[in-house]
Amino acid sequence: MNTSMNVKAKIIPCVVVLGAMLALGACSSDNRDAAQTPPAPNASDTGASTAPGKTPAAADSSGNKGASGSSGTAGTAAGSSETKEAAEAEKQLQELLKLAKQGKVPHIEYAAHTGLIDEVEKSWGKADKTDSAGKGLYATYSKKHAVFGFNKGSQIFDVRSDDPELQKLKLDQIEKTLGKPQDTKVNGEDMIYIYKANDQFQLKFIIPKSTGKVDHISVFSPQDSINNMAG
Repeated sequence: MNTSMNVKAKIIPCVVVLGAMLALGACSSDNRDAAQTPPAPNASDTGASTAPGKTPAAADSSGNKGASGSSGTAGTAAGSSETKEAAEAEKQLQELLKLAKQGKVPHIEYAAHTGLIDEVEKSWGKADKTDSAGKGLYATYSKKHAVFGFNKGSQIFDVRSDDPELQKLKLDQIEKTLGKPQDTKVNGEDMIYIYKANDQFQLKFIIPKSTGKVDHISVFSPQDSINNMAG
């Protein structure tokens, strides 16, 4: 009897210990399974839009970019460049007309009607060359991009400039700002577009047919081209 009770007493603790070990093993297995189970994918991982019913707008089926792509940006840049060019041309032409009313062209201090070729020579030295044209004389200063027409009384009646800044201008820009010319003449391959700056001066744009752009401009005083020529 005592022997049977002793055996039972030893068996019960072993059973309890074995049950506890099995329970711990099951928990450990559950934890490992849970750790190895990947999380459910979210919208950003699958590439789906976060907004229901919408599709990604990165590219269409042909692979073309949307309005914000390179072609749209290039078009905007080109339009902006053209607008800037037109604004600069308008400003430049308004300044030309303003100076022409004073008998002047940009970057040259000597004016038609009031200036004398003697003053130019005193400051700039002798001209590179001096040619006869009509009833007047024309002195060329190549480095200054300037030509002065003067009469026999040394009075300047024509100031011309072929400054590179002027050679960007085109007829459509000129007409847009100054309107249609009062007169047009042809000199060989050159078209001459004449605007009346005021009662004293004309503003002329000389445009070769081959380029369609200004070659040079002239601020001209018709009255002084006639006076003091005799002798």
